Amino acid sequence: MENRLLPTQQLAVSPSEARPAPGRGPGPLAVYYEHPVWFERLFAELDRRGTPYVKVHAQSHFYDPAGLDRRYPVVFNRMSPSAYRRSHAQIFYTLHYLAGLELAGIRVVNGLQAFRHETSKALQLSLLRSLGLPAPRTRIIHDPAQAAAAAEGLRFPVVVKPNVGGSGVGVTRYDSPARLGAAAAAGAIDLGLDHVALVQEFIPARGGHITRMEVVGGKFLYGIKVFLSGETFDLCPADICRTAAGVELGNACAVEAPKAGLRVEGVMPPPDVVADAERIMQRAGIDVGGIELVVDDRDGRHYFYDINALSNFVSDGPRVVGFDPFVPLADYLEAEMEAHHAD
Repeated sequence: MENRLLPTQQLAVSPSEARPAPGRGPGPLAVYYEHPVWFERLFAELDRRGTPYVKVHAQSHFYDPAGLDRRYPVVFNRMSPSAYRRSHAQIFYTLHYLAGLELAGIRVVNGLQAFRHETSKALQLSLLRSLGLPAPRTRIIHDPAQAAAAAEGLRFPVVVKPNVGGSGVGVTRYDSPARLGAAAAAGAIDLGLDHVALVQEFIPARGGHITRMEVVGGKFLYGIKVFLSGETFDLCPADICRTAAGVELGNACAVEAPKAGLRVEGVMPPPDVVADAERIMQRAGIDVGGIELVVDDRDGRHYFYDINALSNFVSDGPRVVGFDPFVPLADYLEAEMEAHHAD
């Protein structure tokens, strides 16, 4: 069985899973997650409509590769790439688990391909290149001593980003080759969990904002403009990742911008940009997620720079975009349950 728990472990089960709602079709949905609070709005919407689901918490989870079954018609992967920053080391474990589920024929929303892209900024850039889409000029390194040489030919400032990221963690800006070289010599460059990092041109945002688009089922759901304050680091701005009082939000930065006191507006991007975003997400295998772009103030070109398979949607969705995004998300998950339930 997939979740034979130790005596000290518990599997959180929703009230609706214990009492499946009549007429709701197959269930339960399994939501595989790590962070204790990020998904409360999703759980609340599922509870509100009586959708049967179980909470599968990654920290206490283990599985038998020979015993994966189809008791869950759909598994919704909500693992965060920044889990290791909270001393939760389930990222590589999750890759194996998702692979096992898919090999067993189980439908996984944001499955193995999506999570591979979520946990590799280098892979994201290769994807954008394969699609012929614009991205910031970047070099990939695996040793801090390579940083200065890798930056040759790039426009400064540059940022150094750990390949496995999340919420802007470990991202540092360097305004000159001398400062980058000094940091490398001092061993002050963070290569992150997999010891791979990006050396990337910093892009000044035209109009002082970035644009984020969300997709559900690989299709555009809404767009927002996030107006930045102060200097930004990785274009998932450090100031967005904190409240006005300096408290770390610890979430996907742009979606929590309203909590940081930043101005956020709903926006409908141009049709060609929406089409490109959908193409990116579909090629990455991301069913539910967000993609961010910035317009370079120096040349007026837009650049895609971050692809996310983990999104909680913007705070205060009804006010910002005119509706609650968790309603169409729950609709989509219910449709997937109906389509993929086991007999």
